[in-house]
Amino acid sequence: MKRAIPVLVLSVAGLIPLWRYAPTHDTGSSSTTEAAAPASTPSVSSSGGTTTTVVAGSTLDTEKGPVQVEVTFSGDRIASVRMLQQPNHPQTRAAVPKLIEETLQAQSADIDTVSGATITSDGYKESLQAAIDARG
Repeated sequence: MKRAIPVLVLSVAGLIPLWRYAPTHDTGSSSTTEAAAPASTPSVSSSGGTTTTVVAGSTLDTEKGPVQVEVTFSGDRIASVRMLQQPNHPQTRAAVPKLIEETLQAQSADIDTVSGATITSDGYKESLQAAIDARG
């Protein structure tokens, strides 16, 4: 009887990772990302002498799910970045604010990958660069 309780506790502890496991959807390709759609045409508005341009980046199908950003430019600066599509994973939800913050600081797609969310970070940077390129 003394051994039954530790065996039961350790068995349950060993099963928890299996219950929490979320398999990835393997598309059969060896590449991490592939472009699914080109960046959108910029939407331009002007108010008080400042031109605001909103551009959606390419949608990228990653191993974790689709990634797409929308960038708002105020004049020549990146004013904000918004995720239009993102994988539904805890790592992604934690990484997105960091990626956006770095983008606003760097004012480019030349930002660091967030550890633990490499696939999403790579898709984010590629979609962001497509939006920047589409703006011209």
